[in-house]
Amino acid sequence: MKRNPRKVKWTKAYRRVHGKDMTQDSTFEFERKRNRPERYDRNVAEETLKAIKKIDKVRVDRDARHHAKRMKGKKAQVAKEAAKELEQSIHMVKAPAALQKEPYLTLPKVSQKQTEDIMVD
Repeated sequence: MKRNPRKVKWTKAYRRVHGKDMTQDSTFEFERKRNRPERYDRNVAEETLKAIKKIDKVRVDRDARHHAKRMKGKKAQVAKEAAKELEQSIHMVKAPAALQKEPYLTLPKVSQKQTEDIMVD
């Protein structure tokens, strides 16, 4: 369909362009596959194993920061939307005192047998 992948939301290119993925994380470069055998020193190997643990910790911390940054304004947004919805439909909400004066405003009580009959249908 000749669409630009940067504008299609499910593509990897879209996620990179819009800051949804952690693509600039330099710790991902440590996982490159190397196919030729290399000589190594025990001390270097030991230091590398220690560094791998540190790198994993850094990656987890960065991922947590990234997630916290992405979700930062979500609580305020949800509260604002709830307040707006309540403000728009406040006429539908009745006080408990009004429900006691006018019992027809409450839902009718349904017996268990009636609920079973409804589920069978």
